Amino acid sequence: MAKGTNQKLKLVYLTKIMLDKTDDEHSLTMAQIIEELAKYDISAERKSIYTDLNDIKDKIGIDIIKESVGRETYYRVGQRKFELAEIKLLIDAIQASKFITQNKSRELIKKIKGLVSEYQASKLQRQVYVQGRVKTMNESIYYNVDDIYNAIAENKKIRFKYYKWNTDKVLEPRHNNEYITVSPWALTWNDANYYMVAFDDYSKECKHYRVDKMKYVSITDEIREGKERFENLDIASYSKINFGMYHGDVKKVKIQFPNDMCGIFIDRFGKEVIMRPVDNDNSEVIVDVAVSSQFFGWIFSLGNRVKVTSPEDVVEQMRDAAKQFLDNYRI
Repeated sequence: MAKGTNQKLKLVYLTKIMLDKTDDEHSLTMAQIIEELAKYDISAERKSIYTDLNDIKDKIGIDIIKESVGRETYYRVGQRKFELAEIKLLIDAIQASKFITQNKSRELIKKIKGLVSEYQASKLQRQVYVQGRVKTMNESIYYNVDDIYNAIAENKKIRFKYYKWNTDKVLEPRHNNEYITVSPWALTWNDANYYMVAFDDYSKECKHYRVDKMKYVSITDEIREGKERFENLDIASYSKINFGMYHGDVKKVKIQFPNDMCGIFIDRFGKEVIMRPVDNDNSEVIVDVAVSSQFFGWIFSLGNRVKVTSPEDVVEQMRDAAKQFLDNYRI
């Protein structure tokens, strides 16, 4: 049999064919494999393909399964690094992430679809539409994340300019368009946004910044500050305390709620939250929260069966916030 022009790439293309064309529900016969190889201008005999399939399994580590049905033998890829359900989860996470732009979402999803067969990839087609989702328009976020991680690894500060949206849907600079210098200590994902948690050199406080609103990020030669503040900081707890990642004075707040709403507080504060019975129908929790308008809004959203009962100064702030809210609708 005359050899094709791509004969040296035979193992590469055979691997690609098996990964693209087979899965748990789709297999290829030896005749079909030879036919697929011919599309790449590669000719092969059955005996050599048997050897190649064994090499793909034993040396490359791809799970090649051989099955006999009647007088025919079929070959397919079995277990993969990622199951289809896992790929769907990854795609859903990309779709839900506000900090990933529409263009980058499409690029990432296209790459991820390459981890499954073409038949499985077709089942994911319904999930690749990202129009209409709230997505950032700052493509530099990926480089920002990389710079922040590098700064953390090198124990260095970073400088950047911070922006906000205006009514023309354009990012405009904050802080008089001046650079901010901070010591980055962590990155966290909250409410589908990416935040950098850092030690602010000027105020000597822990602050967080939306990564997609950072521009002109660069690593400085200065050593980070704030190690003592971050040694015992639990980033997960930090995210729970700061509602919507809005700053506020952190206080122990007692919240009363009906028992049938306990799941809301477990979702928000975790299974370790301590719930105490008030009566047969109601319970209460005492939690650390950053008292802010975002926290008040969260309480309001739960309805009039949920109320803050202490401390008194927070209860008074709740009353003021409720009054100001109602004043907007007085005739």
